[in-house]
Amino acid sequence: MPDGPEVDMDDLMERITGVMPEGVGISDMKVEPIAFGLKKVVLSTVMDDAEGLVDKLEEAVLALDGVQNIECVTTTLL
Repeated sequence: MPDGPEVDMDDLMERITGVMPEGVGISDMKVEPIAFGLKKVVLSTVMDDAEGLVDKLEEAVLALDGVQNIECVTTTLL
C-alpha cells in the first residue's frame, strides 16, 4: 500500500525490483485499484524456503519511501 494516491506507482515498482533480497525472484507485479484513486502494488515472488526470507522481503519493501504497509497474503511451497 502506498502512502497516498500521489505516489508514482511505476517508480515504486522499479524501486521494489531494486530491493529484492538474494534468493527472491519476482514472478509477477501489477498495480490494482483500491478506491478513490488509491492503488496498490500486488507482488508475486518465488523464493527459497529459507527461514526469515519473507521477513527480509517485507522489511526491504516497507523501508522504501512512499510505502505505508505491506502484507503477505499467501504462501505456498512448490
